[in-house]
Amino acid sequence: MSRVSQPWPPVPVEPAEAHPKAPPAGTELGVHFGECFGCGDEVESGLHLRSRVGEGQTVHSKFTVTAAHQGAPGLAHGGLLACAFDEALGSTVGNLLRRPAVTGKLETDFRRPVPVGSTLYIATRLDGIAGRKIYVSANGRLDAEDGPIAVSARALFVVVGFEHFSTHGDPQALEKLAAAHEKAKRAREERDWEINP
Repeated sequence: MSRVSQPWPPVPVEPAEAHPKAPPAGTELGVHFGECFGCGDEVESGLHLRSRVGEGQTVHSKFTVTAAHQGAPGLAHGGLLACAFDEALGSTVGNLLRRPAVTGKLETDFRRPVPVGSTLYIATRLDGIAGRKIYVSANGRLDAEDGPIAVSARALFVVVGFEHFSTHGDPQALEKLAAAHEKAKRAREERDWEINP
């Protein structure tokens, strides 16, 4: 049975313009929350996904599959790969558009196995905006930025207000996140002072 591909985005969209304060191409993106399973440093078995801003409306991410990430013996778990794409796609939305948004829909296509020990290179792009809906897509290549495509994904993110996180999130985790952002802000200001006295 052949699969009929639906158009993407599925609705008319406006171009997604990067926020004026979005990081420029080449910028290595930091961890948004230390306890994030996708990018955080404090989760030992997490993905430790690392990202940098590309040209245009793109972000390039990568992560190495470890034994903690396997499903079938020696192969990455499919749900974990979907998690990696959710993180990469969300990082693109958050960093380029600088708008709080949450995943509304995530579709993944698994094209080839991703073995333990391999590195997945994920190239993500903003596809368009329709009101509060943000459409993004990505390809994950095996072991090199030009390697064979192993997984593709496309997602719909929905812009939300901060109250979404303050109402549904853990207050202690939000306080920790706010403290980390304040510390990062102070570090940026100190670097700017050293560079431009």
